[in-house]
Amino acid sequence: MRLIINGEAQDICAKTLSELLRLMDYEGEWLATAVNGELVHREDRADHALDENDRIEILTPMQGG
Repeated sequence: MRLIINGEAQDICAKTLSELLRLMDYEGEWLATAVNGELVHREDRADHALDENDRIEILTPMQGG
């Protein structure tokens, strides 16, 4: 399935946001996620189904300043 992840088109076989994060090795990390501009909370990721051409943003915290 084609997904737009952080602005880059990628072909990834994931049915849910949780599965996508696991495939991309983000599982267990502190991060924020949004699908098509809508925030998806950590507890909702396993139930959030993905569709063709969804726009996904994955944000990780940075230290420093």
